[in-house]
Amino acid sequence: MFTGIVEAVGRIAKATPLEAGLRLAIDPGVMELTDVKLGDSIAVNGVCLTVTTVEDGLFAVDVSRETLNCTQGLEQKGSEVNLEKALRLDERLGGHLVSGHVDGVGEVTAFEAAGECWRLVVRAPDPLVRYLAPKGSIAVDGVSLTVNRVRGSEFEVNLIPHTLESTNLKRLAPGAHVNLEVDMVARYVEQLLGSRERTAT
Repeated sequence: MFTGIVEAVGRIAKATPLEAGLRLAIDPGVMELTDVKLGDSIAVNGVCLTVTTVEDGLFAVDVSRETLNCTQGLEQKGSEVNLEKALRLDERLGGHLVSGHVDGVGEVTAFEAAGECWRLVVRAPDPLVRYLAPKGSIAVDGVSLTVNRVRGSEFEVNLIPHTLESTNLKRLAPGAHVNLEVDMVARYVEQLLGSRERTAT
């Protein structure tokens, strides 16, 4: 479990093909690795991945072909990636509950300055639209953000200067693709309501 509060922007130092996926060696940037061990979970661009080795200042993860097919931003050597270690139970929940299981890939339709902030508009895949709500939460490439507006399949968020400085979202432009994870509370509410309706019938 994660919070969507990015700890560091890392870089994919190596991408080695496997029989059914990739092995990534990631430079963690300013994120400390002293407390990271084999089997730990780290969110990489919003994707929960398991640490397989920690050595020479890098950590490695294996990415399955299924994960690569359902996400973006994990295949290119040299790419910057948002990093967050798994949440500890004694830590503050600064963003919102994020599972690291990407629901779909969205497309940026607008990214423009709005005063000192930036306005980001993303087109979500149709199956995710029902989970979007103004003032609700969404994770974009692992970053916890608040939805300001929803128009059809597009949603808008506001990026403050700190978010731009602390994440890789500053690289975005119209046409770019981003990993999306909807609010898990909305998914559970839908599941519970669906169960109630099925029971009633």
